[in-house]
Amino acid sequence: QVELAESGGGLVQPGGSLRLSCAFSGSVVNINTMGWYRRAPGKQRERVAEITNAGHTIYADSGKGRFTISRDNAKNTLYLQMNSLKPEDTAVYYCNARSFWSRNFWGQGTQVTVSS
Repeated sequence: QVELAESGGGLVQPGGSLRLSCAFSGSVVNINTMGWYRRAPGKQRERVAEITNAGHTIYADSGKGRFTISRDNAKNTLYLQMNSLKPEDTAVYYCNARSFWSRNFWGQGTQVTVSS
């Protein structure tokens, strides 16, 4: 079992920045990849970014050049640095951990609202 807890969401103006954090605990040795997903109102959940144990990263086109995913294993924390935020980035952001046998674990989500 892996427990995930997101923090760092909030209200930000267009063009602003936020850094999301995800503290993870439990059977962390079984984690293969970690990532951030989001669900906007009326839309399906989509992957924002993912990072493997080897440090390889994947980004959705919507966040390339603006978002950076990173992982601090010493602190058991996953981050998502979001810059140049747009109103269309408004969503609930979820932290995800996937085990080596493809079991998914999810956090409770954190709301990000981009509005003037």
